[in-house]
Amino acid sequence: MKLARSSGVLLHVTSLPSLGGIGDLGPAAYEFVEFLANAKQHVWQVLPLGPTGFGNSPYASTSAFAGNPLLISLELLRDWGWIASDRIADLAGPSGYVDFDAVERNKLPLLVEAARNFLDRGPTAWPDLFDSFIHFCRAQASWLDDYAFYAVLRAEFGTGAWTEWPEPLKRRLAKPTAEARKERQPQIAVEQALQFAFSLQWNLLREAAARSAIRILGDVAIFVNMDSADIWVHPELFELDADLRPTRVAGVPPDYFSPTGQRWGNPLYRWDEAARTNYRWWIDRIRRAIELYDIVRLDHFRGFEAYWAIPAAEETAVNGQWIKGPGVELFQYLTGGLGHLPLVAEDLGVITPEVDALRLKFDLPGMKVLQFGFGDKGAHMHLPHRYDSQTVAYTGTHDNNTTQGWWQQAPEHEKAAVEAYLGPVNGYPSWPLIRAANSSVASLAIAPAQDLLSLGAEARMNTPSVAAGNWSWRAPVGCWSNEIAWSLATLADAADRDNDPLTGAGE
Repeated sequence: MKLARSSGVLLHVTSLPSLGGIGDLGPAAYEFVEFLANAKQHVWQVLPLGPTGFGNSPYASTSAFAGNPLLISLELLRDWGWIASDRIADLAGPSGYVDFDAVERNKLPLLVEAARNFLDRGPTAWPDLFDSFIHFCRAQASWLDDYAFYAVLRAEFGTGAWTEWPEPLKRRLAKPTAEARKERQPQIAVEQALQFAFSLQWNLLREAAARSAIRILGDVAIFVNMDSADIWVHPELFELDADLRPTRVAGVPPDYFSPTGQRWGNPLYRWDEAARTNYRWWIDRIRRAIELYDIVRLDHFRGFEAYWAIPAAEETAVNGQWIKGPGVELFQYLTGGLGHLPLVAEDLGVITPEVDALRLKFDLPGMKVLQFGFGDKGAHMHLPHRYDSQTVAYTGTHDNNTTQGWWQQAPEHEKAAVEAYLGPVNGYPSWPLIRAANSSVASLAIAPAQDLLSLGAEARMNTPSVAAGNWSWRAPVGCWSNEIAWSLATLADAADRDNDPLTGAGE
């Protein structure tokens, strides 16, 4: 896929300064879209939007298809008449870090209440909208029915793992599973209504963004969470033993950043079984992704060529091995089933010629991260003079420190390299790196929102391999200033980036 020259901002929805204690799809999201339009930015990059499990990571979702109900705006539900104003009067304010436990405790019951109101009153109060709900349930039934059932059972049993459920439900035995589904139909309908509300709010936001030629760049994690409807429904697609527990799990080997590697713990795919079904589940998954996003980033792209397989009993990633992935065949099936795909490859880490060949065969842009470029000559591939146009250039990503935080911790030789390359930064490197990414030949330049604000390590989104304290940063109220918008807009004009990345149309 060839992207037209453009630029954008990385900000996950949870990081918006919304009411309710967590960023959502309500007024703060529209304010951010207005800021992007004023700043002549044409890409809004978000992290995966699925419902999160233990640890609150968007990369450990309980569904590869569903939306996170906590992102639904209660303010919009109020405006639609689904919930009374007085019921949401005490919502947590827009400031401060996300307290996920408090959000689930305080916001989720109100969302459920609103969904029940819609189900009870919808057929008479909003007949057209209720008809749309019925159509949504039918159109998305291939994943929605099982996800909604899973969400109900997960909440009921409170285990956080379907492997601990009663044996008939754990193994989805036909008769007891059908009976359990029938008994819980009212609760399942609530989950379906929440997914409808998410879909409706997300589509309205995307339409508002599209009016300013702002495209949504979304993220698809290569692996799925063991605590997910996907593995419960399709255990045959994963490396599980007779007790339905993983035999091998995903991760990455030891490297400069981690002497024991990273043990992610996701079950590995049985690619032979996926191939036997002509990769049907993967085609469905990518079809859903391109329903949600204009451009799709494939996380850990190198895992499609070869992946690090760790015996499940191992506590670290040290004793793993590289196993060949599906490679070309998977992408041939995806393009054969879905046509032209707006994909970007996250090809960071140790990348082999075979991984590069796979990316180039399907004409996918790769990623470069400026923060990585100043360590030694081997890292210079991340500096602008080594880019080509099939590049998405970042100052940093959600897994890195903010640029200001990185600078504060960087060794002196890296700081010296930065200033030799960019000139004096006077202790504030974020905007010099933003300008370097935008002035490069990369087709797309992305800056995390934290870098626009020159925030330090306190605003870091995620620290890999650290279990607690991640994903909770939120942008300060009122931070999208006219000054920042003007600076970005002026830079977009000077660097010829005021273009729709998909059509190339200038503004």
